[in-house]
Amino acid sequence: MSIPGTLAANPRLDRWVGFETTGMVRVAIGKVEYGQGALTGLAQIAAEELDVGMHRVDLVNPETDLSPDEGLTVGSMSTETSGASIRAACAEARSLFVAAAAQKLGCPPGALEIDDGVFLQDGEPSGLDYWSLAGEVDLTVAPTGEVAAKSPDRHKIVGRSFGRLDLPAKVFGQAYLHDMAPAGLLHARVLRQPGFKASLVSLDEAAIRRAAAPAEVEILRDASFVAFISESETAAVAAVNAAELGAKWQDARDLAPALSETASLKELPCQSFPSPQAPPEPSNRRRHTAGYSRPYIAHGSMGPSCGLALCQDGALTVWTHAQGVYPMRALLARVCGLEPAKIKVIHSQGAGTYGHNGSDDAAIDAAVIAVRKPGRPIRVLWRREDEFGHEPVGTAMHVELTAELDAGGKIADYATEIWSGSHTGGRGRCLAETALGLPPGPPPAAPPNLPPGVRFSGGILNAIPSYDIPVKRVTEHVVQAPVRTSSLRGLGGPVNTYANECFVDELAELAGEDPVAFRLAQVSDPRARVVIEKTAQMCGWDKRGAAATGRGLGFAYCRYRDRGAYVAAAVALTVDTEVRLERMWCVTDCGQVINPDACKNQLEGGMIMAASWALKEQVKLGGAGIVSTTWDDYPILRFDEVPPVEVELIMAQNERSVGTGEVSLGPALAAIGNAVAHALGARLRDLPFTRDRIARALLAG
Repeated sequence: MSIPGTLAANPRLDRWVGFETTGMVRVAIGKVEYGQGALTGLAQIAAEELDVGMHRVDLVNPETDLSPDEGLTVGSMSTETSGASIRAACAEARSLFVAAAAQKLGCPPGALEIDDGVFLQDGEPSGLDYWSLAGEVDLTVAPTGEVAAKSPDRHKIVGRSFGRLDLPAKVFGQAYLHDMAPAGLLHARVLRQPGFKASLVSLDEAAIRRAAAPAEVEILRDASFVAFISESETAAVAAVNAAELGAKWQDARDLAPALSETASLKELPCQSFPSPQAPPEPSNRRRHTAGYSRPYIAHGSMGPSCGLALCQDGALTVWTHAQGVYPMRALLARVCGLEPAKIKVIHSQGAGTYGHNGSDDAAIDAAVIAVRKPGRPIRVLWRREDEFGHEPVGTAMHVELTAELDAGGKIADYATEIWSGSHTGGRGRCLAETALGLPPGPPPAAPPNLPPGVRFSGGILNAIPSYDIPVKRVTEHVVQAPVRTSSLRGLGGPVNTYANECFVDELAELAGEDPVAFRLAQVSDPRARVVIEKTAQMCGWDKRGAAATGRGLGFAYCRYRDRGAYVAAAVALTVDTEVRLERMWCVTDCGQVINPDACKNQLEGGMIMAASWALKEQVKLGGAGIVSTTWDDYPILRFDEVPPVEVELIMAQNERSVGTGEVSLGPALAAIGNAVAHALGARLRDLPFTRDRIARALLAG
């Protein structure tokens, strides 16, 4: 048996599990909670392997030096990667304790069982438990990789729904970084550059102080990094608002509004990665081509980003809701000029987000100020305008697809060409760098465990649909986006799945086949067939009506990143001048299910988020950068627009467990696109499906 990756990188069992407090099990993880509910599932895995109740698991809040370094919480992989490490570490710890108990009792290890931490011999308590043996068992050892985890047929906790461990504190206002108010707190706000190359020429300090009055405000300036610090949060906000009105800049950015549209991607400088496969030979096969797009989109976190920092005696402590404490420490060390050993990073939960929003920047802002003003805690809370206007956004994408059908109506050749900004380029970088005039940081590290010679790019995830296609070609053009872009839920995978699965519907029409039957004819994987067939049954596909009636039923399928969960989705909707969702369905096989309710929540949430992307969302550019800086400028799906969502899980408990955080977005996007095409009898290919685009499609038809 192999040792899971993050356990091998943190190869001491006591980094993961301990029994220091009687009756409790310390479980340390490197993944963070930012709305996905993953921590509860990880606690279930630990409790299962150790045979203790969930009430005994004490999950250590992620903190540098106290938690294993598991990098970033990304890619719908917390359960898959961290869960595997926790399972292995707890299995190894259990084995050591069983051996110690057996030696004390003079019996073979196989004669012992564990019930809620108590060792049983012949079904009776032996007088030993984890805590009575803790002083005799050395957990500072490395894992052996030779201890098998419990078989799924013995599971009592994994596979059951438990309430989320993080919710009680949130309900009672005790969880959020935004609510922390340590003694001596100072509030700060930061003036943002109007573009990365902009340099500050002048500042009307008198006007700023008048706006903040009667409170005192300190103005901290280092190059083009300007912060306003006060004991009054109201004064700090008034100061930055006044500063924005009076600041004079050199080389401010001036963007054309047309850059908001995906058509501009082809005109931007880019680095191209052509497909290594040769173009297809001329043939008489039926050939079809179409293009799809999604604009720049925001994370849309319900609360803006926040950071808290304290520099004292040459050491820096930072509280952040970023996606990983160790990557944040590395960034802080570089920007603040401190040794990593002098920096402690503590995760504290913030507003939910999926991807790289402004959380890193807010923490860096607070730290930059704190090291220049030591001795008192500094709190930076972004305004809504900061969050929309300066966070890294999800990049726009344009996807052109070409396919050929053989004589039997199956896909014989499939080519994808993608124009996209970077999906991970903002990682390890921050706004304060350019304001301070620091040299650019290193490029983001590639994901671990990539085969030699393989290039990772978020833009090509699921670039080819998940079917049995003999010849596949992918060409990618990574463009220099006019604004900062970074990871947003699913990276390029949801957009590629949207394009591919809408295109598959077009190919089914070309072949004269029903869309579901066409998909089933292209896939041999039995797990894929199950989710397709089950979803079709749930949504009443066999009763699907005629096209162009104003009512649509759409379908889509995908295997996430071609190695993760199998997901099929269907959507019923109506279209007149706008799209109105009526019902959504989803069936998913994510392997071994840890917490069914949590999985369903993730899948349902992904579908609702996809619906908002499909119908509402687009970042608008112009002038100094992003101009859609309020909820009025950037509408999202409202509660009264959310339809009923039905989710079913395939409980494949003997299969490898994979995540569900990102997997439903692509199929949901595509099912909406296909349902709109069915309702209208005309295909819309560019997101979002606005009233204007619907009208143009109807007029064109």
